[in-house]
Amino acid sequence: MTATDWIGFIGVAILLIAFFLNVSNVIKSDGFLYLFLNFIGAGISCTASIMLKYIPFVIMEASWTIVSAVGIVRYFSNKK
Repeated sequence: MTATDWIGFIGVAILLIAFFLNVSNVIKSDGFLYLFLNFIGAGISCTASIMLKYIPFVIMEASWTIVSAVGIVRYFSNKK
C-alpha cells in the first residue's frame, strides 16, 4: 500500500467509526464527537483524494469537511 492508500484508509476508517457509533446510539449526530470525527475523517480523506487527483471525491470530501466545520461552530455557538 502507498502513503496515499494509508491516508485514505485512515480517513475513511474515522468516518465509518463515527457512523457506526451514531447508528449504535453511542454518540449523537449533533454532538461534538460526531462532528469532530466527521471533520477529521473527511479532511484526511480529502487529502488522499487530492493526492490521487480525483476531483469528484475532492469536492465531496471538501464539502463534508466544511459542513462538519459549520456544525462544530454551531455546536459551540449554541453552548453560549
